[in-house]
Amino acid sequence: MKYNFLGDTELEVSKVILGCMSFGSPNWREWVVGSDQSMRLMKKAFDLGINFFDTANVYSSGKSEEILGRFLKENNLRDQIIVSTKMFYPSPETPNLIGLTKQNILSSIDGSLKRLNVERIDLYQVHRWDTKTPIEETMDALHQVIKSGKARYIGASNMRCWQLAKAQIVAKEQGWQGFVCMQNHYNLLHREDERDLIPFIKDQGMGLIPWSPLARGRIARAGSKSAKTERGSEDENVQNILYGDTYDPVLDDVVFIAKKYNIKPAEVGISWLIHKGANPIIGVTKENHLLDAISATVHDLVDDDFIRLERSYTPRKISELPWSPKEIEDPRRD
Repeated sequence: MKYNFLGDTELEVSKVILGCMSFGSPNWREWVVGSDQSMRLMKKAFDLGINFFDTANVYSSGKSEEILGRFLKENNLRDQIIVSTKMFYPSPETPNLIGLTKQNILSSIDGSLKRLNVERIDLYQVHRWDTKTPIEETMDALHQVIKSGKARYIGASNMRCWQLAKAQIVAKEQGWQGFVCMQNHYNLLHREDERDLIPFIKDQGMGLIPWSPLARGRIARAGSKSAKTERGSEDENVQNILYGDTYDPVLDDVVFIAKKYNIKPAEVGISWLIHKGANPIIGVTKENHLLDAISATVHDLVDDDFIRLERSYTPRKISELPWSPKEIEDPRRD
């Protein structure tokens, strides 16, 4: 496994990050694996060199955090794994709160610390932009989280460039720590953030940790007769919203590069992101998903490969976060 520092931080992270959304309870989502399988996959990921685990308090209604916390304790790995979690949505301790209010942030951090069974979270992220709460209130609350020692760094997710810039300006004006990384939607089928967000991230010395590096499995299935996802018809509908028709000429180029190097399409998609300076977050439910991601970290793509993979891209609508867990409604909505 290769490692790099996350932006300008002191966090030395693996080239790929283990996403823990698929760990928890199938009662939350039918494709989520239970505790025992989750623990086995976490152990396998660590043994393969992955040292950055990303979860959220909303995943399996907090159970994902609980499983990660148990894994850290039972294997005595707290000092060897970078722990990251997110907040925004209602959580077990704040079922009636949503957004980036001071109350929700301060309540959510305590709940996550308890479930993760840690004294401090390495990276505490906001899950999305809040249109209802002044960013000054949000950044003040996050500063309190850092000042209290409950989190080492703060990160952002699913923001437009102007939103991220606004948050960073507020933090800088007050002498507070700003966001050190962005967790955004970025893959070979969705490259809209290359217009302004990603250049801004790089200019500001931030880390880039994109979610859905394989376009919800569509890239991994490139060239396959079956375009169906393991997540079912609901997920296929989301795919169609995000990426259009099942067929995309980019997928043909993924298959071409995969055959060129005798590797899997999934490895091509992840390797492309790594060469773009990102640390992609991989979601796994099977061991082979991990093995493909690990293999992707060692491939050396050349200029001609990038030209081939990027030549047929279709511009798309920008997706901030096109769906919410269980279609949560914001009670503050006008």
